Amino acid sequence: MADNRAAFEAFVDLFYAQKRVADAFGQLVSDDYTQHNPTIPDGPAAAIELLTPKFDGSPDATFEVQRMLVDGDLAVVHVRASRPGAPDAAVADFYRFDDGRIVEHWDVLQQVPAHAVHDHPMF
Repeated sequence: MADNRAAFEAFVDLFYAQKRVADAFGQLVSDDYTQHNPTIPDGPAAAIELLTPKFDGSPDATFEVQRMLVDGDLAVVHVRASRPGAPDAAVADFYRFDDGRIVEHWDVLQQVPAHAVHDHPMF
């Protein structure tokens, strides 16, 4: 859906590129947001509280978007997350939209290995 694509592109820009967690959630996430990450409670306030230090509070952290997909009410972003002193991680964040706002989130994270058997690991 074109509206979901535009909303998702705006969310991805605010959240991952600009690291403006509160703005991204305030503008594009529903109050009845369901969080499937078992370490973060439901609701946008909890996500803002727990994610802000990782994004806004980490100026040297980067979240490089590799690809985005939107199909109807579902969207996914594949991200390379980097922080000084830690191995990079491959992240796949899945979102569900309802009425133009994000209402649900799932994620999968995997550490990028130091050595791979080929020259194209993870990304």
